[in-house]
Amino acid sequence: MAYQSIYPYTGELKKTYENQSDQYVEDKLQKADALYHEWRNQPLDGRAKILHAVADNLMKHQDELAKAMVQDMGKLYGEAKAEVALSAMIANWYADNAKDLLRPQRVYTIMGDAHYEYHSTGVIMAVEPWNFPYYQVMRVFAPNFMLGNPVLFKQASSVPTTATLLEKYTLEAGAPEGSLVNLFVTYDQIEKIIADPRVSGVALTGSERAGQKIAAEAGKYLKKSTMELGGSDPFIVLDDADLDDIKKILYMARLFNAGQECTSAKRFIVTAKNYDRFLEMLKEEFAKAKMGDPMDPKTTLAPLSSKSAADDLHQQVKDAIAHGATLAYGDLDALTPTPNGFWMPAVILTDVTRDNPAYYQEFFGPVGVVYKVADEQEAIKLANDSHYGLGGQVFAGHSKHAAEVASKIETGAVYCNNFRGSIPELQFGGVKNSGYGRELGRAGILAFANEQMIMRNPYDKIDLNHTIGGFV
Repeated sequence: MAYQSIYPYTGELKKTYENQSDQYVEDKLQKADALYHEWRNQPLDGRAKILHAVADNLMKHQDELAKAMVQDMGKLYGEAKAEVALSAMIANWYADNAKDLLRPQRVYTIMGDAHYEYHSTGVIMAVEPWNFPYYQVMRVFAPNFMLGNPVLFKQASSVPTTATLLEKYTLEAGAPEGSLVNLFVTYDQIEKIIADPRVSGVALTGSERAGQKIAAEAGKYLKKSTMELGGSDPFIVLDDADLDDIKKILYMARLFNAGQECTSAKRFIVTAKNYDRFLEMLKEEFAKAKMGDPMDPKTTLAPLSSKSAADDLHQQVKDAIAHGATLAYGDLDALTPTPNGFWMPAVILTDVTRDNPAYYQEFFGPVGVVYKVADEQEAIKLANDSHYGLGGQVFAGHSKHAAEVASKIETGAVYCNNFRGSIPELQFGGVKNSGYGRELGRAGILAFANEQMIMRNPYDKIDLNHTIGGFV
């Protein structure tokens, strides 16, 4: 596995990073495990100060970090800066709130007073993607840092510069060695790491295929795991929705990060009353897409992250059309800003029927798919007719109505009459083939915690008259 930084705007190879040896990994794992045992005897306050310092250092180097992301995976510079800021926000939130989130919870029972305590469990192995290279790692690192679990992470091989800088500026801020470790390793090495008894859990954000492989390894060695595996999120527009209001977010709903986002609106599901106008609105918004230099503020549509990503998406759209879909907007052969960049123009597909393979696929790029449905019930049915269940959005005349529909959607999260977004307080994760487990919020800090129950006998001595339930 070659770790290479290839600039998507030009296709130019910027730098190659060497894979790390088994001995290097062992040295890092030893340090991480030693730190885990050291942290078990320390209060959270010291780590909170360090995590605040990490957030400050990320913002201090925001420009450098953002430019590295542009170079590695082609993200628009403005979006890259925003991702650095979001990562710092997550770090600050867990530093501020971890003590409350981990406060023991009391339970009163007929056997006596009990409470739950939340303890660290060991080193966590995180396997992370390329599309949000700082944010995805921070979702795992920040809560586990406060809990007391050191994190080893392997980024996608296409974003080695961002991985290197994230580790560098985290340690530079005062995080102890072993708390966050970047690894340039192969999948065979990852399996060995997962198998190691010093590793207590595995977190992955990535493709369905990658999730199946890593989840199988985690299961083989009885390691707790969380999996966030993409989605085909519905964007439901009901009869009474305010289309003028919706138009404000249509571009960002699908084309943010060049459409390379697990929770972007992959399927626009629109009732017949609004379908024609909505489709015209979507075309108008997609027409604003301007491919170009991701460092240029006038550019609104970045290149895709890699040549294979662009080639695969082109072919996926062609296959959908060959099976009966209509190319309602866009030109797959549109002129591109650079001859060797990884380009995909913004396109809209309609008439994707259930017998079309594209119906159950995720389009990971600037492709909008629009469906016409008769009514609300058909919208719900279509939204749930998916192998995925990550997120979604519902728009109605009133948010109460939207929320009533949202509760019938089989996903991990739904935004009602609002643009989707990520903030530290709100947990993130899916169902079905979108994975399992949650990151962020309170769920994120408990994902790899030992939730230990402690029951205290109020009588001090055993009372056999209160052994309700027997000796189970």
